[in-house]
Amino acid sequence: MIKKTLTLDYGGSFDGEVLDLLISEEDIQDRIKHLARKISTDYKKKKKPPIIIGVLNGSFYFMADLLRAMSIEAEMDFIKISSYQKTGSTGTIRLIKDISADITDRDLILVEDIVDTGLSINYLRKHFENSHPGSVRVATLLYKKEITKVETEPEYVGFEIPDQFVVGYGLDIEQQYRRLRDIFAMNPPPTNQ
Repeated sequence: MIKKTLTLDYGGSFDGEVLDLLISEEDIQDRIKHLARKISTDYKKKKKPPIIIGVLNGSFYFMADLLRAMSIEAEMDFIKISSYQKTGSTGTIRLIKDISADITDRDLILVEDIVDTGLSINYLRKHFENSHPGSVRVATLLYKKEITKVETEPEYVGFEIPDQFVVGYGLDIEQQYRRLRDIFAMNPPPTNQ
C-alpha cells in the first residue's frame, strides 16, 4: 500500500515539511454522516431548531457538510476567535466576531474543527451561557483528548487524534491548505532522551 503524504510548499516557514495522511476524505464524510444522524435524532422533537454556531475559520467545511447531512432544520451563525500563532496556542482568547442571533432559551451547537487545549471551548461555553441559552453542546471534528483541559467534554466528536499538528479540511498552517479534502499530520519532533 502506498503511503499518502503532503510536502508543504507555500512560501512559508514550514516549507519542505512532509506530513502523513491522518484521516481520509472518505472517513471524514462517513463520520460526519454518523454525527449528523445523532444530532438529528437528539433535536428532532424540539419546538425550535437548534442554532448551529461555527467557529471561524476552521469549522467552515465541517459545518457545511454537517448541516447538509442532517435531517432536521437548523439555524446557523458564526463566531470568530483567535488563540493561535503559527502551530501553537497563545493561551489567550480574543473575540474577533460575535454572533448576531438571539440565543436566549435556544439550543446551541458550537461547531469546532478541533478541540486541543480546550481553552477556546471553555471560553465559548462561558461566553454563550451568559446569554441564557436553553442548552450548549459542542460538535468537533477532531479531539486531542490526551492533552485537553476542557471543563465539559464535547458531546459530538468525529475523531480522537494524537497530539500532532494537523492541516486540511479547514485546518490551516499559516492560512494555507484549508482546502484539502483529507487531513494530514505533521510528524512530532524527536524527543531528546
